[in-house]
Amino acid sequence: MKRVAIIAPSEVVRAGLEAVVSSGPDLAVAASSPDESALDGLDDVKVDVLLLVLLRHSEEALSVITSLSGHTGVPLVVLADGFDPAWSAVALRSGARAILSSESTSAEILAAIEAVSLGLVVLPGAASDAVLSEAPAKTHSQPPGAGQKLTPREMEILEMIAEGLGNKEIAWRLDISEHTVKFHIGSIFTKLGAQSRTEAVTIGVRHGLILV
Repeated sequence: MKRVAIIAPSEVVRAGLEAVVSSGPDLAVAASSPDESALDGLDDVKVDVLLLVLLRHSEEALSVITSLSGHTGVPLVVLADGFDPAWSAVALRSGARAILSSESTSAEILAAIEAVSLGLVVLPGAASDAVLSEAPAKTHSQPPGAGQKLTPREMEILEMIAEGLGNKEIAWRLDISEHTVKFHIGSIFTKLGAQSRTEAVTIGVRHGLILV
């Protein structure tokens, strides 16, 4: 049984997606929330796929994608209005594993959930060529020293990640909320161009930001 967490600002949309997910023969709704505050409960709930509805293609939306994928390491399916190849290329590098139109059918959504759970990447129709053509030309983040340096707090958290500490342990040690830790980690991933904790640590070591 694969468990899916749904994040959508509209209550009606959430209800519809809950019905879609529940209709899957091997799927169940693990959590449902209007925003990324759903992260606060995911530490105690097994989630196999995140289903995220975005209102627009924006930098803020990319930050949400980075935070969600960075915190959970769970495959992320994004439903967005229209299709923007350049934005989608960055979204994929930020952690999304499927990008679908908000007009997608139930069958398409279920297929995407199944695909990302198997490690595949899903794009709508013939959009893959357009996205791939954008990928080399656009970069979401810059290496350290190129205008997006880590803050002292982010450096501190990166060092703790390198020590193998989880979000709860980091939050306890710094006396901050787990939600704050998650967004710091999202910012770290964005600035380093990393998609996982391991990659962030590797990049940090390579650039002399941390010692392990």
